[in-house]
Amino acid sequence: MDLSRVFSRDAPRRGNQVWQVSASEIARAQWRKSSLSTFNGSCVEIARLRSDRVGIRDTKDKGSGPILIFTENEWQAFLGGARGGEFDSM
Repeated sequence: MDLSRVFSRDAPRRGNQVWQVSASEIARAQWRKSSLSTFNGSCVEIARLRSDRVGIRDTKDKGSGPILIFTENEWQAFLGGARGGEFDSM
């Protein structure tokens, strides 16, 4: 896996790990999408990468596109904002 396609160039790196998540961990992750998503590939998938990391990727990239990595706190803040209507005007 080419980490340059997975993470921004400014992400903290340590060897083959970025944000303390290895490429092999990403490859082994159990990605899932919403049961409400359509079958045309226009959705995102999420995976728990570590106890404190969540990954999000575009389904249509079939695992070869970029992945956004969030800490647990960032993910919870995003979910809270979505539930609270913060993004309804977007």
